[in-house]
Parts: sequence; structure tokens; C-alpha cells
Amino acid sequence: MQKATLFKKLDEGRVQCTCCQRYCIVEKGRRGFCGVRKNIDGELFLSVHGKAIAVNTDPVEKKPLYHFLPGSKIFSFGTLGCNFRCAFCQNWNISQAPAMTKEKYGKGDEGEIRIAQLLEDGRELSPKQIVDYCLKNEIPAIAYTYNEPTIFSEYAHDTGVLARKNGIKNVYVSNGYESKECLKYMKEFCDAINIDIKSFNEDFYMNTCGWVKLAGIKETIKRSREIGFWLECTTLVIPEENDSDEELKSIAKFLAKISKDIPWHVTAFHPDYKMTDKKATPVSTLLRAWKIGKEAGLKYVYIGNVGGTNHGDTLCPKCDKVLIERGYMDCRKNEIVVGKRGDGKCPECGTKIAGVWK
Repeated sequence: MQKATLFKKLDEGRVQCTCCQRYCIVEKGRRGFCGVRKNIDGELFLSVHGKAIAVNTDPVEKKPLYHFLPGSKIFSFGTLGCNFRCAFCQNWNISQAPAMTKEKYGKGDEGEIRIAQLLEDGRELSPKQIVDYCLKNEIPAIAYTYNEPTIFSEYAHDTGVLARKNGIKNVYVSNGYESKECLKYMKEFCDAINIDIKSFNEDFYMNTCGWVKLAGIKETIKRSREIGFWLECTTLVIPEENDSDEELKSIAKFLAKISKDIPWHVTAFHPDYKMTDKKATPVSTLLRAWKIGKEAGLKYVYIGNVGGTNHGDTLCPKCDKVLIERGYMDCRKNEIVVGKRGDGKCPECGTKIAGVWK
């Protein structure tokens, strides 16, 4: 447990958390919505600082990031807790663990004791240990992922600042509900962010994701681009929930208006958590979403979470040459020409390809 940075003190020992757009006001002895940020005697503490619950070395394509150091490995870790309550969460066993514990044992003392015990689980993993591991194994980037990194931003910050000093890049895989204060804090270490845009329907965010405002996600996407983070966006396409032409067109047009260079990943849903009654996303639906994205003017649209298509390849937007050939979640061939400044170009026609290539 470590004292948080993203909060401000209020009267009567209360605090206001400023890590995400919920801006929770937390009474003494209580926790914010995410379950891992606790008010202790008028100060906010992060219960999961240095406590990783999931740790892996992944292909960077798994995040998914397709225009950020393709073919490289990325050290990935996450903690318990989340500031969303998505009914379709693929990592619900860690992200929703504090919320489920609170629901089972209540808001009182027993619930608090049980959550505190739960948060003792996990692997002791300090920022220095993470960076040393990456240096030893020549891993060029770290991903804050698996659960929502916004809620453990101080842990990410302490890791990321040290990583940046050692030439290692940092990536957020996020639901996009960061506060303005958090985004400013992230500027000190973050290089790239993949933001889920789960829907373009306010009711979907409110009812399916747990009292979330769509406008907040849209604002974070815009701000991330303005700040200069390398930005990619992902939509998990759920049958009969967010897969209509109208909704997919709205998402694609929104992204294209910000920049046609933003890669958009349309990925397959698989039944899980509270949505086991839904069917998996048909490939035909993903192909329709891909076409909608291209028609909106997006240069780079990718199909994910399924095999059997070549819509994970990166093509030159001008001459259609296959620049990066991918398998399910890997990079098989990369022909992008990388200049001295790190910019990428098509070897066939010289067109600049947006991304971070070295």
C-alpha cells in the first residue's frame, strides 16, 4: 500500500479521488468505486501499488497495437479492480474481484476486511524489478493492462518514469475514462495508449458498463491524440448490442474526424461473465465493420480475436502493398522502411505510414 498522488483533500477527513472521471468522494475508512483506492485518516492510498495479479510477456500485437514496435515483445501486468462494471468483461475474475467481494459481504466492516484480505493476493513486484527484468531480457516496452490501469496510475507512473529513464517505452490499455489530471500525470511516462470505444450509445455505457458517460471516453480519445500519445482504438463487437451499421458508422466517423491515421481494431466477442447468453461474433459481422471503417476514410482497420482472415495485415493506404503480414497475434513479415528519425515509409511508393517503428 502506498499513498496516492491523484487525489485532493476535502473537509471532515473526506478525499476526492482524481484518477478517473468518476471523481469519487471517499469517506474515512472507505474505498472508491474501483475498490483499490482507500481513504486512511484523510489521505488516499493505493492498495495495489507493487502488487501484480497478472504478469506475462506478450506480443505487442496482443494489446492490440499494430503500429507500435511491431513484432516486439511487451512486458504486461495488471492488478485487481476496475472503475467499470462491464457485463461482457473478458478478465472479470481480476477486474471485478473487489466489486464482487463487496457485493457478497456488504459495505460494512466485514466487506472491508474481506476486500483487504483479497488485495493481499498477488505477486510482490516493484517498479525496479519490472524495469530490471525488461533490461535483462531486452524487452523494449511495458504494458499496463489486463485490468484498468487508470486505477493504479501511481504504480504505473513509478514504473514508467524509471522505465523511460532506461529507454523502455510504456503503454496503457484502457477503457478511456482517465481524468484530465490523470492524463497530465501520464505525460511523464506514457508513449502509447489503446482505448476501447465500446459503443456509441449512451445507454450501452450507462447500463452495460456501469454508469459511464460516453462523452468522457470521446474526450479522452481526443485529448490522448492532442497530447501526443500514439493512439489506437478497439471496439469489441457484440451481437445485437453494438453491431448495427448505424453504431459502427458513428464510431468510424468519430475516429476519422479526429485522424484518419488512427488504427481501429474491430474484435470478436466471446461469451463470458454476465453475457454467456450471447453468441460469439460472426466473421461476417467483423468484415462488415471493417468495410464501414474503410468507407469512413480510416486508413488502417483491423479484424481481431479470430483467425482465417488477412484483415490483420497492414497495407499501404496509397498503393495497397502488404507492409506487415500478421498471423493470429504475431508479426510474420515487416517491410516498412524505418528512417533515422523513426518514421516509417512504404518501400514501394514512399508513402508515410503512421506509427512508432523503433
